[in-house]
Amino acid sequence: MESSNSSSGRVSNPERYSIAVITLEEDMFREMRRGLSANFRVALASTESQIKLLIDDPELHGIVVDLESIGDEPSDGIEVVQEIRRLCPGLILVAITKSSSSELPLLASQAGADHFFLKPVDCEQLRAVLLQTLEKRALQLEGQWLLEQVANRTAFCDLIGGSEAMRKVYQAIEAVAGSNASVVIRGESGVGKELVARAIVQCGERSAQPFICLNCSALPETLMESELFGYERGAFTGADGAKPGMIELANRGTLFLDEITTLNHSLQSKLLRVLQERSVQRLGGRVAKKIDFRLITATNDDLEEMVRTGRFREDLYYRINVVPIFVPPLREREGDVSLLVEHFVRLYCTANHKPPKQVQPEVMEILEQYSWPGNVRELENVVQRMVLMSDGSSVAAYQLPQQLLSSSAAGQEAILIPEEGVDFDAEMERIQIAYLNAALRRTGGKKSAAANLLRLDPQRMKYLCRTLKIGGSQG
Repeated sequence: MESSNSSSGRVSNPERYSIAVITLEEDMFREMRRGLSANFRVALASTESQIKLLIDDPELHGIVVDLESIGDEPSDGIEVVQEIRRLCPGLILVAITKSSSSELPLLASQAGADHFFLKPVDCEQLRAVLLQTLEKRALQLEGQWLLEQVANRTAFCDLIGGSEAMRKVYQAIEAVAGSNASVVIRGESGVGKELVARAIVQCGERSAQPFICLNCSALPETLMESELFGYERGAFTGADGAKPGMIELANRGTLFLDEITTLNHSLQSKLLRVLQERSVQRLGGRVAKKIDFRLITATNDDLEEMVRTGRFREDLYYRINVVPIFVPPLREREGDVSLLVEHFVRLYCTANHKPPKQVQPEVMEILEQYSWPGNVRELENVVQRMVLMSDGSSVAAYQLPQQLLSSSAAGQEAILIPEEGVDFDAEMERIQIAYLNAALRRTGGKKSAAANLLRLDPQRMKYLCRTLKIGGSQG
C-alpha cells in the first residue's frame, strides 16, 4: 500500500488504488468500473488462473468477491474469501451476494471479509466504504511504522533501553562486532552483560557459529579445568570417555567467560597459553588442537585493583582487555525503567497466558524512584512477581514488594492510603489507642506519668482513656 504521509488529495487523485472484482456477471462489473473509476483501477477476474494472478499482484489493494460466481453455492465463495485472506492478509476484501440468508454476513466476516453488500450493489456506497477502509488501513500501517521506529530507537538486539548511557553501549557493540578483538564487558551484577555479549555475536560474522557460554563462578575449581579444556578417557578417576571442553566447542565461534576473575592462577595461566598459541590440549591428551575462536569475557570486579594486588595475572589482563565495554547500572539509565517494565509485563503476561495488564502511574513512579541495587535482573524479578500476583487488568501499588514501597514518597502514600481508601476517623482512633497504650506500658499504667510522656494535659489524658476505654491507674 502506498504511503499515507500526505492526507490531502487522496480522493481527487485518479486511479490511485487498484481493485479487482471476481465475478461472472460482466454487466455488473462494467457498472462497478464506471462507479469506482474516479478513484480506482478496476480489473475483472472470472477464471481460476486470473484469480491466482491477482493474489500475486503486489499493486493490488482490494478484491470484491461475488459469492454466486464461485462454485454452486455462496458457501463456496466463502471458502475462497477465507483462502484469499490467508494468502493476502493486507488486502481489503468485500463479499457481495444476492442471497438474503441471515448467516452469510457472519460467515463472510469470520472468513476474513472486511465488508458485506447485497446485490444490486450501490457503487457510490461501495466507493466510499473502500476509500474509508483503505485510508484507515494506511493510518494503521503508518502507526505501526512509527511504533517500529520508536522500538528501533529504544532497543538493540535483545537489549532494551533508549537512554544516552545505553546508546553508547549500542555504539560500542556496533564498533567492535565486526572484528575478532577480545572484549571484556564490565558492570555491576544484573546489568545484562551476557546480553551484551550475545549482541556482539549477533552483529558479527560469527553469528551463525557456536556461542559457548560458561560462568566461571558456577563450578568448583576441580571441575572448571575439565569443563574448559576437556579430557581424554582415563585422564582422571571417572573419566570413562573423552569429552571436548568449552574452548574446543567454541571453534569457529565465540567463547563467553562470565565472572572470569574467579578463575584461579593455574587456570589463568592455561587460558593465557591457549590465547597465545591458539591451540588447546585436553586433560590426558598428547596432541594440541588448533582452535579459532573469539573470546568475550565479563566481570563485575575491579580488574585493575585485582591486577595490582596480584589476584589476576597482568599478562592475561592485557590479553582480554583489548576492548572494554562498560554497561551502566540501571540507576544511571534515565527513562529506561518504564521501557523495561512495559517489556517485562508483555513478556510475562504472554508466558503465563494472562491478559495484557496496565501498570498504574503511581506504581511506575515508585519503580522509577527506586535505586535498583540488583539492576535489570532485580527489576525483571519484581515485574514477574507483579504479573503473577495480579488477577486484574492493572498492577497496583500494594502488589509491590515492601522495600520498594518504603523507599519512595509515592510508596509511603500507597502504604498510608491503599487503593480502596481508608476510614480516616477509624485510623486516627487506632493511632491514638496505640500511643496511649504504649505510654501506659512505659509508665507502668500510671496515667499522669503517661500524660507527661505524651505532653498531654492530665484531664485530657483521663478523657481520652475513658472515651477509648483504656485502663490504667490514676497515679
